[in-house]
Amino acid sequence: MSDTDELIDRWEAAWSGREASAFGPLCTSDVHYEDPLTPDPLDGAAAIGAHAERLWEGLPDARMERTGERLCDGRFLAAPSKLLGTHRAALDGLPASGRFVIIHCVFYCELRDERFFRVRAFFDLYDAAVQLGVLPARGTLAERALFVMRGFGLRGVRSGRAT
Repeated sequence: MSDTDELIDRWEAAWSGREASAFGPLCTSDVHYEDPLTPDPLDGAAAIGAHAERLWEGLPDARMERTGERLCDGRFLAAPSKLLGTHRAALDGLPASGRFVIIHCVFYCELRDERFFRVRAFFDLYDAAVQLGVLPARGTLAERALFVMRGFGLRGVRSGRAT
């Protein structure tokens, strides 16, 4: 196992482990982190830990698992993962749904001194909302109705033709 594999394994374990301080030893002191749920990049391992704590409150059984091969050139690392958990408590204003979710993501990381310097997590926020029951599934009548309500396709509906 390479050093970078061990590092990303420990990163995934930190997300699964319910210990906010677990991110500290993995990151540089000036680490930056962002994902689709962070309005601005988070600065520092403590901020990442606080972000993880919010996740653990909403999904107390949350765990992160590897889903494929990692790519690393020594400085940059891409690691596919998935988050699994049951939405048992309010999460960022969403009441508990009791639904089990699987959210696939890719961590794109810049390393410095064999630690995380910059981390960006990419995942499909719409798919997560569908799994939580907040938004309609793609390709459904409900999704089309939502688009019409938002103004997409209204011109075609008004003129009698579908768009």
